[in-house]
Amino acid sequence: MKLYLNYLSPYSQKTLVGLYEKEVKFTPEIVNLGDAEARAAYAKVYPLGKVPLLALDDGYLIPESTTILEYADQKFDTGTRLISDTDKDLARRTRFMDRQFDLYITEAFLRIFFAGDRPGVPPENPNAREVRRLEGANKTLRTTYDYLNRHFAKNTWALGDAFSLADCSAIGLFYSKMAVPLDDHPELARYVGRLAERPSIARVLKEAAPYIAKAGGK
Repeated sequence: MKLYLNYLSPYSQKTLVGLYEKEVKFTPEIVNLGDAEARAAYAKVYPLGKVPLLALDDGYLIPESTTILEYADQKFDTGTRLISDTDKDLARRTRFMDRQFDLYITEAFLRIFFAGDRPGVPPENPNAREVRRLEGANKTLRTTYDYLNRHFAKNTWALGDAFSLADCSAIGLFYSKMAVPLDDHPELARYVGRLAERPSIARVLKEAAPYIAKAGGK
């Protein structure tokens, strides 16, 4: 299997965490989305041009981080079970928490990171539009932090005592906290500390660090 990824993508990082947890062997293929020639070459593989993308040995393509990890969890019995295959309610709650982290943590952070106006959509007042976008993203992060802080007062991991798909998605917190710090959310901050000590996450953060530094991140 080949995994197309970019280390600046939180969703690529999420996928790597899950695959490392599953102890799945794959060949990484880093896609430089900032290079026009590299983007054009990748578009021939996957016209939508998004990462991550898992290419199976038979040529079948599996896009999107959650879908890739669901496939890996069903296909391989090795490593960590990411979604329960015996408890349907637990599986549903795992998928719910996965969406919470993706939609309200990672996506909110990305809205802040990429703040600005979409090409081809000229607003009447660009400055006001950007302010509204930033205010909305910041509000989403703070509201979600409040919810998660209460949640992690009673849970070691996203679904209790066992690491799961949802905790792979939580890697977005390492970036959202740069935009909106966790100072007022001690339980959530302690959870992030536990994440940082998880070998799979520590490995991904270490691998991503040179790319983030090169891109001008901290």
